[in-house]
Amino acid sequence: MELSTLDYSFIIVFFSIVLGIGVFVSKKSGKDSTEFFLSGRTMPWWLLGLSMVATTFSTDTPNLVTDIVRTNGVSGNWVWWAFLLTGLLTVFIYAKLWRRSNVNTDLEFYEMRYGGKAASFLRKFRAIYLGALFNIITMASVTLAAIKIGGIMLGLEPWETVVGAGLITVTFSALGGFKGVVYTDFVLFFVAMSGAIGAAYYLVNIPEVGGIQALINHENVKGKLDILPDFNSKNTLVMLFVIPLAVQWWSSWYPGSEPGGGGYIAQRMLAAKDENHAIGATFFYNIMHYALRPWPWILVALASLIVYPDIASIQEAFPNIAESKLGQDLAYSAMLTKLPSGLLGVVLASLVAAYMSTISTQLNWGSSYIVFDFYKQQVNPQATEKQMVAVGRISTVVLMVLSAVLALALENALQIFDILLTFGAGTGLIFILRWFWWRINAWSEITAMFASGILSILLKTTSLGTFLFDIDTGVFPNWAEYPFVVVVTSAIWLTATFITQPESTQVLRSFYKRIQPGGPGWSKVVNEAEADGEMIDKGEKWSVPQGITAMLLGCVLIYSIMFATGYWIYGRTTSAMVLSGIAIVAAILLIKAWNKMKTNIL
Repeated sequence: MELSTLDYSFIIVFFSIVLGIGVFVSKKSGKDSTEFFLSGRTMPWWLLGLSMVATTFSTDTPNLVTDIVRTNGVSGNWVWWAFLLTGLLTVFIYAKLWRRSNVNTDLEFYEMRYGGKAASFLRKFRAIYLGALFNIITMASVTLAAIKIGGIMLGLEPWETVVGAGLITVTFSALGGFKGVVYTDFVLFFVAMSGAIGAAYYLVNIPEVGGIQALINHENVKGKLDILPDFNSKNTLVMLFVIPLAVQWWSSWYPGSEPGGGGYIAQRMLAAKDENHAIGATFFYNIMHYALRPWPWILVALASLIVYPDIASIQEAFPNIAESKLGQDLAYSAMLTKLPSGLLGVVLASLVAAYMSTISTQLNWGSSYIVFDFYKQQVNPQATEKQMVAVGRISTVVLMVLSAVLALALENALQIFDILLTFGAGTGLIFILRWFWWRINAWSEITAMFASGILSILLKTTSLGTFLFDIDTGVFPNWAEYPFVVVVTSAIWLTATFITQPESTQVLRSFYKRIQPGGPGWSKVVNEAEADGEMIDKGEKWSVPQGITAMLLGCVLIYSIMFATGYWIYGRTTSAMVLSGIAIVAAILLIKAWNKMKTNIL
């Protein structure tokens, strides 16, 4: 596929802007570790919100959505749409708690909430477990998508894509730190959205597809359009709808959708000016991420079912693609090859933007764990600010190299999504409850982490998984695998919680005094402190009930907008109007609920 001079111009200008931002902020970002990783905690809500949206708009996301739509239809997206509940729980309950903690990373929380050697071990281990291992897997998934796009659209070898895209990204990430990431995310967001919307509009109207009406009436597409799964198919209903909404959203740790907040979402909340800006940033992110952004990708995925109805047709059109990289997710890149000059350059720049935004965030976030939670804690407790920034930059490069190597061995995005989802099954409830129940201790988290990981490995790599969950001969139906891991993991960590000693009185009182979580889960600690003549409760009204009400109203609002958008596109005017009305009512009620919480973003 040949790029025109106009296409190259768009891409070159884009690269120049991104590198320019990295160089411009590099001096201030390198001043100290707080600047390098949190930009001095001075970021406004709108900039952080846009950064969150840009970060989760990675090159593998359109590929993942395409894989889901082509395999399970539009309703298959409930496997990630369900995480909206987690996101809004973070908005209305946990955002202010994270900002109030004033930690440098969410892992530093461990030695604030827990005490002793167990807390120290947990912090250091998860710094490597999440900051290195999981982070490398996530970045490898994003890089794999870039490899497929480079192979399909530009005929590049995998190593050429990895070197070209990775070199520029790691350069501005190492130079600009967190501020460079957030500032470039502002540019990347608009470039990425323009490319996605432009590509969807053009590809739906190419002659092979014939416009939106021809698309939704096509035989290959008709069975894939439903936003809700087929309620007559028990297996489909349970796997794609019931489990995500009933179990998955609160029980699983997944990058960007951690129950109780965490990871790079927590990093942005910690970088906010204050609690209100942290709340505003996460709410804005959830609206954009779920309500507005998925439909351009979904439309391209549906159109691809007409142009490339199966993997064989993709292979026939692109015979140079290695068989190990063939999959349903490749259809997105294949469709983009039909774009005209000019728009092609914009879309390629948008895909590069999506790649750079996600990778740069993962690099800075993972590096912050390695610096604050491992290097300074384990290797050099007396490290100077200059040394910490230097280690941050070195670890940024190392993480990039390792993820690139792993990407060359992977095959498809949905495969990685399933692995990460199962690996964190059963741990999410701890992340929700640890703020509001004094009895949870460091051993609760340690046992949950190892139990979930070991169970997942056993089920994925041994005959135990086939024996228990084989579709035809297993003891349980195949959809029961995820709930099985959740139940067993939860039983193990709850047992560990009650057979181990609770955290010390000093640790619990110190945590409560700093965070003021409130609620019945801390009444024992508060009452004992008052009996000892120590006042640790400032008398703030417990806002969790109002927060849950706001969360539910927010879910109605965002899901209504998302469904209404889809029905407007499908031409189902009545359904679209009803859902739009529900969204308006939900918005009014949400504003009232928000005012009762006495929260003012601005």
